[in-house]
Amino acid sequence: MALSFARKTAMAAVAVAALGGVSFGASASEAAPGGRAVHVPAPSRTAHHSVSPQTAHHPASAPASAAAKRSAPAHRQKPQVVTQVIGSGRTDGHRWSFALEFHPTLPKGYTPPDAPDGTTTQGTSLLCQRMYIGGVRIDLQGGPWSDCQTVTGTQGPRAAGEMGLWGLHDKDTSGSRLMVSNPEAEVAYGVVSLSDGTHVKATTVTVPGTTYRAWAAPIPDGKTITTVDQYDTHGNRLTHDTNWH
Repeated sequence: MALSFARKTAMAAVAVAALGGVSFGASASEAAPGGRAVHVPAPSRTAHHSVSPQTAHHPASAPASAAAKRSAPAHRQKPQVVTQVIGSGRTDGHRWSFALEFHPTLPKGYTPPDAPDGTTTQGTSLLCQRMYIGGVRIDLQGGPWSDCQTVTGTQGPRAAGEMGLWGLHDKDTSGSRLMVSNPEAEVAYGVVSLSDGTHVKATTVTVPGTTYRAWAAPIPDGKTITTVDQYDTHGNRLTHDTNWH
């Protein structure tokens, strides 16, 4: 069918306008799904004149990006529990391990115990001793928060200077046991001397980002402790304890 020159010109203009609108719309819509601002290439002169004011100002890119940013959920990260293995090995044929577990905030479900005077124990954080012999956690019967104490942040002073002997039965006087010390900052290691003349050395390890530290030494069944000594990094003896017979 023959077309007049004027009609050809009119149809060409419509085609250019349609092409310019599709090109601009595609570039603008690419920014919407990811919620990011994407550079829109400048349209050609022909496309610029072919796009109507309504299409040129279509809020497809910037408002979509702004809305995506506004609707993005704010994820608050919970304080991470830090677990530091202090020591591990084998004694009496059983695997043993000792770790300190630091909770920056008091865990859900934990209730601070009452002090002897009836007041609630103060503290903003929780420090737990996790001790295992033969795959069984010591003081398991006391619940998930046994062998835990409240502390103040990462530098609570109450956690230092304590020492104890821990086991699974007989009030820690027989069976496989763990000698645990939460020493002062100067203590680099401890040495437990046994009645058979053997010595067990344990190095002090600190929980990262805190001042909480400990060392742990395994005590075999049937062995009696004669002395417990603690030393600094230069080998100078800082403490000498003979009360663990």
